[in-house]
Amino acid sequence: MADRKLKKYKYTAIDINNKKATGVMLASSEEELTKMLVEMNLYLVSCKVMTTKVSSFFSLTGKVKMREITTFANEFSVMISAGISIVDALDTLREQAYSGLFKRVLNMVHDDVRSGLLLSEAFAKHKKVFPELFISMTYVGEISGSLASILIDLADYYERDDKIKRKAKSAMIYPTILAVITLGVLILLVVVIIPTFKETLEQFDVPMPGLTLAILAISDFVRANWMVIVLVLAGIVGALAVASYFEPVKYFWDMLKAKLPIFNRVTESLVASRFARGFGTLVGSGVDVIKSLEIMSGILGNRYYQKKFLKAYVDVREGKNISAALSTHEVFPKILIQMVAVGEKTGSLDTVIRRTMNYFDDKVENALARMTALLEPIMIVFMGVVVALIILSVFMPMLNIITTLGDTSNELPIIEAASVIRTFGV
Repeated sequence: MADRKLKKYKYTAIDINNKKATGVMLASSEEELTKMLVEMNLYLVSCKVMTTKVSSFFSLTGKVKMREITTFANEFSVMISAGISIVDALDTLREQAYSGLFKRVLNMVHDDVRSGLLLSEAFAKHKKVFPELFISMTYVGEISGSLASILIDLADYYERDDKIKRKAKSAMIYPTILAVITLGVLILLVVVIIPTFKETLEQFDVPMPGLTLAILAISDFVRANWMVIVLVLAGIVGALAVASYFEPVKYFWDMLKAKLPIFNRVTESLVASRFARGFGTLVGSGVDVIKSLEIMSGILGNRYYQKKFLKAYVDVREGKNISAALSTHEVFPKILIQMVAVGEKTGSLDTVIRRTMNYFDDKVENALARMTALLEPIMIVFMGVVVALIILSVFMPMLNIITTLGDTSNELPIIEAASVIRTFGV
């Protein structure tokens, strides 16, 4: 039935009591729709084929938050465990407080399952919403009769994954705030403070230090061309935003995160943690090892590591041990590869890998803490150096002026010297 071309019909029908009923159903033809309604004790009155262009567009281009997928998996598992049928559970869940996009997708999934498709087949029609891991695990749950427990495993997996992502984002908040403050202070000094001192400095015929001349030149340039600078910066940001959609740029960015000294430990730990949880969940649920590796190649979250992992996957598919393939291409930390080797030798790969999940989750948190601890002093020192240079550029000529006035008139009235100092706000 999955291979047939199905149409979405909006129908009007009546039951044996002549009570009107309307709804939407997928069928290959009007005749099949009639038969399906008869099985529901309904008799077709009229129907029309509905266009699905809008829904398809949203299902392809929209984005559903992973928290919604996690909530859906949890609620779905509870309902299935309670003995509610898949169709009825979907019918209830599609009315819950999800986003508009996810509701539209669930409507289509519900209609597909109601028409006879497997739940995994219905999910597979929306791969932009449901990840490959989710689809494959759902299929395993259907054929093994353990859908409820599989959904619980999926919810746990995505909850942990989302928690780690949020911690990674939180770790960057303070360094980002420091960077914004530094930029704000720099703009204030260059655009507002420096021009005020420039007017005073020009009243005295003293040589200006090179640092002061450079800062004054930068200030003049920024004030004279601020609109052009804003437009150029906006253009650069826009160009980077567009470029970020191209795979070579994504790969380059992921490679930087994998190799830059401060970020590489975090990236390595994140990838290892995701592999341990995903692969352990897949194999433990009964998914074939080769298929599990194939799925994991697409959800590691870093294209640089993914490229190396795909090479290892090809080696395993050709008969090589998993641990040997991962070691050859240096995909993961040695301890993870050693654990995979132990699992292969003992025949308990899923159990061993699952035991490493918490270990690598802790490594991620420790790596994030170290990264933050390194970034914070770097940003503070950078901010201090920038402000110190600008302050020096102002006070050096002020000292020159005071020295010059002292040399040319040893009898400079105290009140006049004080006036000069007050001019600079000291």
